[in-house]
Amino acid sequence: MCGGIVGALSMQLPTPVQTSKWRMLPYLLAYNLGRIVSYMLAGMLVGYLGMKFTSLLPQPHLVGMFISGVFMIALGLYIGGWWSALVHLEKLGAHLWRYLQPLSKPLFPVKTPWQALLLGGVWGWLPCGLVYTALALAMASANVERGGLLMLAFGLGTLPMLLTLGSTAYWLNQWTRKPLVRQVFGVLMVLFGLYTLLGPMHYQHLGLQVPGMCTVPEGF
Repeated sequence: MCGGIVGALSMQLPTPVQTSKWRMLPYLLAYNLGRIVSYMLAGMLVGYLGMKFTSLLPQPHLVGMFISGVFMIALGLYIGGWWSALVHLEKLGAHLWRYLQPLSKPLFPVKTPWQALLLGGVWGWLPCGLVYTALALAMASANVERGGLLMLAFGLGTLPMLLTLGSTAYWLNQWTRKPLVRQVFGVLMVLFGLYTLLGPMHYQHLGLQVPGMCTVPEGF
């Protein structure tokens, strides 16, 4: 979805900008910077919520990793076209988007990088299954700073593809819509979800510390 948005943004830029990748670059960077800042704010928010709620659970980190793994598996099945449960979650996010969408209207048509920055900041809150999966990991961190940094890493990880989509929007958008491509990425996401889901259990079975968990020495 983000690829389609950044492609649409590129298509609406002034013609002299569209015809020059160097002129387009500041707009794409500004849009993605706004998007990533929104991700970080959302990550800090869910990290705070995770910190408050997971303290009530017996093994908060394992519960958080379990939720993240389930989200990843659901996303993989969604990308592959095998199960569309995440659509219902995106519909819930659409209720929030109804209040934010009017903020983007005055920014069209985009004529300056500053407008692109603000537009990215608004569009970063669009309902998206992939973003929700990353937010589940941020919530599992149960920490404000870690939640923000995790979403920063997620945003930076999507940056190369979206910058490329901005300059070759049509070709790449068509390529990523091919069923085989989506199924391959879906399988990879499911495998990663299974690893996230079962990994902590494997470590506990071996009596090892789960990565990401810290132990407190006795006496503290």
